[in-house]
Amino acid sequence: MEPLQNRTEENLSNIKRGESTRHPFKPTGAFIGASWFALLIGCVSYCIGLWNASMQLNEKGYYLTILLFGMFSVVSVQKSVRDRAEGIAVTDLYYGISWFATIAAMLLLTIGLWNANMALSEKGFYAMAFCLSMFAAIAVQKNTRDAKLAETKEL
Repeated sequence: MEPLQNRTEENLSNIKRGESTRHPFKPTGAFIGASWFALLIGCVSYCIGLWNASMQLNEKGYYLTILLFGMFSVVSVQKSVRDRAEGIAVTDLYYGISWFATIAAMLLLTIGLWNANMALSEKGFYAMAFCLSMFAAIAVQKNTRDAKLAETKEL
């Protein structure tokens, strides 16, 4: 497979004929849609599970807060890692806090589920919905940033 920077005769002929070319880092519509769909499914299923759970309101609040805290922290980690990769200054303190918050959210969910009085299948459901939401939040953040980068490069 050739690197994206190299232009082949096939690529040059497409450009010469006036065909529009897609920015190589711009995410496709399918990936953007799949990322948003995964985020929606993960968050909605987690919240529906909480709504239907037979636990006290303070426990439901704890698990909802962990979901929100986790989603914010993984987006923060993704942004700081990407900023560093692109040469944008990120302080070590912010970078460390981002990772600490992400690990703390995962540990708090794990400890909460470990000590919860619920069936193993229900614990697994919450863990999987949490993981799907975390992954999807990272993907949506990446897509948003890549699309914005592609817009600024095309102008």
